[in-house]
Amino acid sequence: MIKYLQIFVIVVLLFGCNKKQADRFNDTPTTGVIKFGADQCFEPLIEQEIQVFEGIYPLASLIPIYDNEVDLINLLLKDSIRLAITTRKLTEKEMNYLKSQKFYPQEIKIATDAIAFIINKKNTDSIICVKDLQKILTGEIKTWNQLKPGSNLGNIQLVFDNPNSSTVRYAIDSICNGNPLSKELKAQKTNSEVINYVASTPNAIGVIGANWIGNKADTTGLSFNESITVMSVSIEDIATVENSYKPYQAYIALRNYPLCRDIYAILNDPRRGLASGFIAFVNSYRGQKIILKTGIVPATQPVRIVNVNENL
Repeated sequence: MIKYLQIFVIVVLLFGCNKKQADRFNDTPTTGVIKFGADQCFEPLIEQEIQVFEGIYPLASLIPIYDNEVDLINLLLKDSIRLAITTRKLTEKEMNYLKSQKFYPQEIKIATDAIAFIINKKNTDSIICVKDLQKILTGEIKTWNQLKPGSNLGNIQLVFDNPNSSTVRYAIDSICNGNPLSKELKAQKTNSEVINYVASTPNAIGVIGANWIGNKADTTGLSFNESITVMSVSIEDIATVENSYKPYQAYIALRNYPLCRDIYAILNDPRRGLASGFIAFVNSYRGQKIILKTGIVPATQPVRIVNVNENL
């Protein structure tokens, strides 16, 4: 009797272990539960995509991990997640590693974003050139009167979201040409914290993703968050009203705004499960319309070009 009981217990344990292992892979393109990673810069966009997707497919549950780009790629390489939404593709070394593990990931462009520079509402110095941004980021320019003689704002307080964020990487690679950033920059944890800091600090400049600066009350997408001022940026060495652009959707689409970046879904889902189904939705007509309404540029949907006249 004891012998049969022992056998029964072993069978139950084995069945439970096998079921637990199988449950990790029981999702389909429209059902199941998965975790996936997304750059914290894109949280407002991803939340809207999830809400609509789960409304259409009630048997699907998507659990986002909002983190910095470095940690998300590491999770993907460890096979802890099968999807990461980032602003870069995999490096050759990362791709080769995954291939050595018999994985063949896809890199799918889903949108084009931009880096926005924001200042306090009391600050009237809202036009700047890329060359001066580079000098601020590297610490060569430290005070506001170096930008505008006579300014009484004092030292520039430069604020980022996270030291490992895609925003920091973009600033180093694309604005500073690989040169290190100033050691005096301040790091918050999230884009929303950067906005709050700048809104309460007259001498601050915040660096965030354009996905965060939209005015939620404006369905046209033609205005920005009213608690801060979004700077106009020029590629020319001398910035003027005529040659400077804010990160409006049309200016991102036309690449008039000089600080644009693409958004990619890195999909490592050989079973074509829920991760694949979600990205198929994001790149579908309905998913791309959601991106269009957030103020950034979808990969496949056309953007309506609107002339915006404003007092800079």
